[in-house]
Order: sequence, then C-alpha cells, then structure tokens
Amino acid sequence: MSLHSEKIIIIDFGSQTTQLIARRIREQKVYSEIHPYTITLAEIQQMQPSGIVLSGGPASVYDNDAPISDPGIFELGIPVLGICYGAQLMMQQLGGRVEMAEHREFGKAELKILYTGGIFAGMETDPAKYQVWMSHGDRVEQAAPGFVATATSDHSPYAALRHEDKPFVAVQFHPEVIHTLIGTDVLRNFIFDLCGCHPEWTMHSFIDATVKDIRDKVGKDKVICALSGGVDSSVTAALVHRAIGDQLTCIYVNNGLMRTGESESVLSFFRQKTHLRVIDIDATPYFLKELEGVADPEEKRKRIGFGFIKIFEEEAGKLGEVKFLAQGTLYPDVIESVVFHGKAPIKSHHNVGGLPERMQLDLIEPLRELFKDEVRELGLELGLPEEAIYRQPFPGPGLGIRIMGAVTAERLNIVRQADVIVLEEMKKSGWYRKVWQSFAVLLPIQTVGVMGDGRTYENVIALRSVDSRDAMTADWSQLPYDLIGRISSRIINEVRGVNRVVYDISSKPPSTIEWE
Repeated sequence: MSLHSEKIIIIDFGSQTTQLIARRIREQKVYSEIHPYTITLAEIQQMQPSGIVLSGGPASVYDNDAPISDPGIFELGIPVLGICYGAQLMMQQLGGRVEMAEHREFGKAELKILYTGGIFAGMETDPAKYQVWMSHGDRVEQAAPGFVATATSDHSPYAALRHEDKPFVAVQFHPEVIHTLIGTDVLRNFIFDLCGCHPEWTMHSFIDATVKDIRDKVGKDKVICALSGGVDSSVTAALVHRAIGDQLTCIYVNNGLMRTGESESVLSFFRQKTHLRVIDIDATPYFLKELEGVADPEEKRKRIGFGFIKIFEEEAGKLGEVKFLAQGTLYPDVIESVVFHGKAPIKSHHNVGGLPERMQLDLIEPLRELFKDEVRELGLELGLPEEAIYRQPFPGPGLGIRIMGAVTAERLNIVRQADVIVLEEMKKSGWYRKVWQSFAVLLPIQTVGVMGDGRTYENVIALRSVDSRDAMTADWSQLPYDLIGRISSRIINEVRGVNRVVYDISSKPPSTIEWE
C-alpha cells in the first residue's frame, strides 16, 4: 500500500533533467516519483496517480527504436503534462505530426503566451514575453485533434498546447530548469489546478506514515540496521528506532576502508548522544582479503556489499531470530541502479542491487523515496543534531572506490592521509559546509617529479569537490585558488609517496561524483 494518497508520476524517456521534475513537484509539497517508459498501464492504474508527466528525452518520436509509453494512459481520465519529447510523443500518439525542425532551439528562448488559463493561469498575453529553456531538434508541425496552441516561440508555432476538452497539456520547453523563469508557476498550475492536489507531503507527514508502515511490517520481530555514521544510515536508524524502539539493534562494521578516526568518532557519537543499541565489528582483515588484486570498480562494489551482508547475517544469528535488515537506500541510488532503454545501470549501489539471493533478511528501506536534502530535513525533524545531519556524504564502499585500481594497506594509508588534509583545510577555510562533497582520490598512475634536487616517480592524488542539491546532478566547486594551493602543497609535502595533485573539473553528468 502506498504511503501517499496523492502522487504525480513521471514517465522517464531518458532526459538528463527528469530528476529535476520530481524535485520541483516535491518542492510544492506533493509527492512525485519516476518510472521508466516501460511501465505498464496496469501498474499505473494500481498506483492511482493524481497526474502523469511525460519527460523529455534524447530520441525522436519518429525513430524506429524510439521509447514509447502505453498510449492507454490517455484513456485513464488522468491529467497528463508532456515536456519536450513527452509533448511530441503526446501529439504523435493522439494523431498530430512531429517533424525535424528547420531551426533547432537550444538554450534560452522567448515564449509568447496566447492563452492565460490552465498551466499559464496568472500570466499575461500582451505584450509580455517570458524566458524559457528549450532543447529540441524536432517540433510539432500539426496539433493532434482537439488541441490548440497556448504559446509560441520564434521557431515553435506549438511551444505549448492544451486539449480543449480533456486535461492534457504539453510544453516544448523545460519548466523544471531554473532558466525557465515561469517554470515553477507552470508546474504549480498543473499540480494544483489540473490535478487537484493538495500541499500535504511534508517531513512530518512522512514520519507519521512511515512509522506506521514499519510497525505494521515488523510486528514484534527484530530488526538490525547497517550503521555507518553517515547521514543516510543515521536517519534510517533514528526513524526505525522511533517506530519499534528496542526491537532495533544497530551494527557498525569497520570494513577497513574508513577515513582516519572515523570508526572511533562514529561509535562515540552514537553511544553518547543517542539511545540506539550499537554493536561494533572490526572486519578489516576480511575485506582487505576479499579486495586483494581486484581492480574492477563494479567487482569492488559487489564484494564490499556481499561482505556487509555476510557479516550482518552472522551477527543477526547471534541475536536470536532476526527477520529484517534496515538500510539507508536513497532515491538517487535507486535511479542510478535502474536499467534504462536496454543500457547498463550507471553503477551498482550495494544497498540497491547486488545483494545475494540467499540473503535471509527482508529489507526495510524507509528513505528509498527521498533525495539527500529531504533526508537532512527528515533528520532534523527527528531531533538528530546538526553535526550528524550536515556531514558530507561518504560512500558505502568507503575509500575502496576512492582508490583507482587494487586496494592495498599501503594505498589506503596514502589516500587516508590526503583525505585528512582535504577535510582539515576545507573546514578551516569555511568551505566544508558550502560544498556538497570534497575528497581525495588516489589514481593508478605515477609521474615524474623533483624533490630535494632528486628525481621522484610517485603517485598522483586527484582533488574532487562538487556543488549539488541531491547528487543527481553536480558541478565542480570553484574553490579559491589559494585554498586549492594549500591543499596541494600540504599533500605533496606531508604524504609520502605523492608528488602531484590535480583538480577534477568535471560535472555530473557526464561524470559521476565518485570516480568509481
């Protein structure tokens, strides 16, 4: 049973900004979730959505292998908003015509509104023009029967359309991006006026619904929680503890891939500042043996994930009969692990896929529907202190995926020392809370250097710092040069075995935040 009485579902056709649509809708305190275009009509009907959004995408609707959703969605009586590719698909499936445009539109464009009702309610027709963001090489040449244009641009005679009798609207521009200045208004009008939703999805309501759901699912059984000290697992533990109290036991596993002092800090925090029951396990030898000689990043992630489950199962056996494992899976983890349009997932997340089929524990994933900043808001609502909530994200596989290539004790020592310097300088400069994440990566190459008039041939550290809201998209942080310089100088001078530091200026997409 869904925890959300009202929801907008987004059918994804591969746009890089699909996640932004979900975020913008949630900002209006209405729940939204993303599903691949292969979702069936029966699955949609079962979810009983208040509205459907068809996302943009890189394909052309007239391609032989174009991603196509079930046209039966237009027979459900549910409001539908098509965006870019989604707008063109709506037109084609309902009898319109889409062709390659003579003049493509990419970037900022001026929208001329013809009709100030529906999604354009509250806006003006004359002489106002509104800045929007376009990204398309095709355009609607003939509207489907029953549709009329509600806006135009210089190169799009149908920049927006509405059906005169049914709750179907389409826009050629992207209302979810900040460059579309009326984007929030367009989405708000769709959500509240066309779909009839109410702004009731808050962290308080989420807690109430999730606590009830956990209690109903668990009953009187025992639950163990994988506790790492990060935001996700800390909030998961606090939420599950609120639901079932001492039926929960938290297990902290030191996999040998933690940062300097991390394990001691985590255990001290939870034992002194929370009422959680915590067991700690030092499994360093086990994980280092499992990772010996393994260079492939997917294999590393899977071995670490399997290792965690193996240890959790062993510890659960010592506690008597335990039926459930709680873990801090987030929505971006779920999205990145999904196979889309026949392509491989971006990366395996050990808390989403790759869990062994033999696993005896049922999963409880109370944060599975949330983005990172929503998790932080939830943590504060649960009463966790800011020091636990505003820590920078640290990956489940730890430093194992910040060492390119094989993991060894020596290489772990190098990246640990570099990591300490990065965090010290970021905090000292005041930049730690300004960025999403900042860390050091040990590269699998060596370069020539000069130290003390002598030739060196040593390792390279990459410095990575990104700005983001939810980890779905990110841009590299424009840190002050003197800060980057201090970090570089300290690493080269203080970390034996490193003679070069480089700065990663890649955004996500096309890169990911972590290097593996």
